[in-house]
Amino acid sequence: MSGLKTALLLGALTGLFLMVGQAIGGRQGMTIALVLAAVMNFVSLFWSDKIVLSMYRAKPVGPEEAPELHAIVQKIAMKAGIPMPRLYIIPDAALNAFATGRSPSHAAVAATAGILRALNREELEGVLAHEISHVLNRDTLISSVAATLAGAISHLAHFAYFLPAGRSDDDDRGGPLGGLAALILAPMAAMLIQLAVSRSREYSADATGARLVGYPDGLIGALRKLEAAGQRIPMHAADPATAHLFIVNPLSGRTLAGLFSTHPPVEKRIERLMAQGR
Repeated sequence: MSGLKTALLLGALTGLFLMVGQAIGGRQGMTIALVLAAVMNFVSLFWSDKIVLSMYRAKPVGPEEAPELHAIVQKIAMKAGIPMPRLYIIPDAALNAFATGRSPSHAAVAATAGILRALNREELEGVLAHEISHVLNRDTLISSVAATLAGAISHLAHFAYFLPAGRSDDDDRGGPLGGLAALILAPMAAMLIQLAVSRSREYSADATGARLVGYPDGLIGALRKLEAAGQRIPMHAADPATAHLFIVNPLSGRTLAGLFSTHPPVEKRIERLMAQGR
């Protein structure tokens, strides 16, 4: 059911992208939008992991530099039946982590220096199992495609509004009202769809991660610590375009940026985990 919901949401994002393209240039604009969507999906497929790791100045680490991190991830990856992901540490005091990569064989897990210091082993296992669950469920690919298309819709909508509204032989062009609707409605719809994709994936990764380690207590304790720390130590370098990748919203300490969270409420996540452990 979760997979079907995600497929429908991504299909809706692509449909919005084509709608804005039609508002800009009729049938020709819709064709161009379709080509652009294919190009952006290709870029996000092969290079999104390198781009986001570079954005956060993540440094690769091996078993010598981070023995506990390496041992935990290796154990969970073996249990999940996937190759050992590449490991990175983000030089940031905030408490957070994310996974990226187009497939289990091209995956990376990154944790902040702050989270490695603040969590005990059981809590760290819960967090890392959550991230490996994203890799196992191929959520990293889905999230990258959703973010790329949602961002592109917003940019195209602005073009639709500011382009001249002159009549052409293509009677499918939306005109000024179509451009105005695209400017206002399409970015809002794209944002809501992206949030829905990300939120459904977070619940699923929580449940899968708890099953991988055999208990939900570690992740429950970690989520409580991460929620409390997020208000005090936000990630100042966090970008809204990549906020959905993290285990908790890295923008939660910023009033305006946190209005539309890519994550479900931590309290709801904990409630589901506690029910799972009964």
